[in-house]
Amino acid sequence: MANLKLGKLPDRTPSKIIITVSAGLGQALNDYATLYRQTYGESETVAELIPFMLAEFLESDRAFAKAKKDGMPTSDTSEKSRRQSTPRSD
Repeated sequence: MANLKLGKLPDRTPSKIIITVSAGLGQALNDYATLYRQTYGESETVAELIPFMLAEFLESDRAFAKAKKDGMPTSDTSEKSRRQSTPRSD
């Protein structure tokens, strides 16, 4: 097997997550999108902004970074486990 400088690429399959937020948080997210447009002159939807907001939040959480560094177990959300946890209506 070849010893490539570039390692195997990570899984890049996007995950779709559907959430419900309170009216206040929904309004705050819309306000943020408005301020973003005023600041940068580019209009982005709340749905487009949220992944970057969450990534920034996780990257700035020191306790989370420490837990990951200390070997925190990763979650396994395989297709099998998702199917088992999803109620079926057959």
